[in-house]
Amino acid sequence: MTKILILYYSRHGSVAGLARQIARGVSAVQGAEAVLRTVPPVSATTEATTPPVPESGPPYAEHEDLRNCDGLILGSPTRFGNMAAPLKYFLDGTAGLWLKGTLVDKPAAVFTSTGSLHGGQETTLTSMMLPLLHHGMLITGIPYTETALNTTRSGGSPYGASHFAGSDGDQAQTDEEETLARALGERVARLARTLKEGRS
Repeated sequence: MTKILILYYSRHGSVAGLARQIARGVSAVQGAEAVLRTVPPVSATTEATTPPVPESGPPYAEHEDLRNCDGLILGSPTRFGNMAAPLKYFLDGTAGLWLKGTLVDKPAAVFTSTGSLHGGQETTLTSMMLPLLHHGMLITGIPYTETALNTTRSGGSPYGASHFAGSDGDQAQTDEEETLARALGERVARLARTLKEGRS
């Protein structure tokens, strides 16, 4: 199986909702499997610890998940136009994988959710791309051949999937946002499968 790791941080559930749509897109590709993982919040108190298993949702990511994946899709809410600290904290700890070139030539993509329509979606998406580029990954976005990219009035961009959640996080995903999220998952899965078969 071609394994696509969907690794995200979600505070109120909007990013997790996009992750599920992306996983549907991955699963639509024959021979591809979506692996959902999250990261724990970061505490301002250095002594604070998090239980090893979250109360609900997918398990916390480990470096082994990155080693075993054939493709990676990162998701985060936006924090002042940047990825959230918990995801960055996890990525900052991957220097060992970087030294070994573990993620080199694996396809990758990004997704986000914001509370306001112009809340930094595209800068958040590009901020998540930077560590992936340092890891030598092959960044992919959403091409304009996806017609929903031309009709969306909420989330979705060529940089990656996105969702406008509203200030209270109560805005449901639109049809276009869901379509584009599934398209992104499918695209990364297809690329990963093709690259994996080419190495065989």
